[in-house]
Amino acid sequence: MERLTPPAEGDARSRSVDPAAFREVLGAFASGITVVAAVADGGRPAGLACQSFASLSLDPPLVLLCVGKGSSSWPKVRAAGRVGVSILAEEQRSVCEALGRPGEEKFAGVDWEPSAHGAVRITGALATVDCALEAVHEAGDHYLVTARVLELTTRDGGSPLLYYRSAYATGAFG
Repeated sequence: MERLTPPAEGDARSRSVDPAAFREVLGAFASGITVVAAVADGGRPAGLACQSFASLSLDPPLVLLCVGKGSSSWPKVRAAGRVGVSILAEEQRSVCEALGRPGEEKFAGVDWEPSAHGAVRITGALATVDCALEAVHEAGDHYLVTARVLELTTRDGGSPLLYYRSAYATGAFG
């Protein structure tokens, strides 16, 4: 992996950025919310809510996601090697809240189904992307994950659940 040369000591670019300002400014970028999940050992689902998700490459088809290093669910998802990314619909805020909290029983009350690839698909999601994990890189307090797309599904209609300025938002996209 190529690393860019950091700014020299004393260079204005080397000054630290205030974390509160960083959050406020980047919070102005609305993002969709996904659930990244897999069927873990024992056939039980493991997963987490993730708002850092994007398409990466068409050839080969790759996606990118960022997962906090402190996630207790990520080691189980990573060990499975196959993940489902479910793009949540505006009516699925409770799913996001369930998968965003710590604990072993995140999927209690969440409707899901296993895919043929060993991934988890959240019922009612706008779309799902089944993937095989390709690479995991350390990036600050997160892991930068690339995954190869194996299968795609989508439903007709609906609007996405968004996160904007530290709150849930919806958009009239349907």
